[in-house]
Amino acid sequence: MINRVVLTGRLTKDVELRYTQGGAAVGTFNLAVNRRFTNQQGEREADFVSCVIWRKAAETFANYMHKGSLVGVEGRIQTRNYENQQGNRVYVTEVIVENFSFLENRSQSNSNGVSGNSPMSQQTPPSTINDPFTDGGAPTVTDDDMPF
Repeated sequence: MINRVVLTGRLTKDVELRYTQGGAAVGTFNLAVNRRFTNQQGEREADFVSCVIWRKAAETFANYMHKGSLVGVEGRIQTRNYENQQGNRVYVTEVIVENFSFLENRSQSNSNGVSGNSPMSQQTPPSTINDPFTDGGAPTVTDDDMPF
């Protein structure tokens, strides 16, 4: 059986980081994922997906990701159920995050309304000194550069 989920979206609020009685970190968050099509009014709708991340990854994720951050997550769908205080059975479907990627840097986050208070925001951009594309042109390639 295959149970794989790959999502790209923005956090709807800061990650809620808690610890179990055994000391394991667990983070919960909702990811707003845009649909690929528009509705009849021409507006793009989004799905709001509940996600859970565990242990050291949860702590790292909570430290660097904040409301509005663009992130990619990979994991699996899990369902669970419980009985609430009113005696009703409640079913929950969530993504258990096994891997994640930061998809934008600080300047991009700030232009999307994300505060720059994360440790990630204090990083400096990579040097462009040796980047052949910084002048807007393509690198020069000769026949001697080709391996065949």
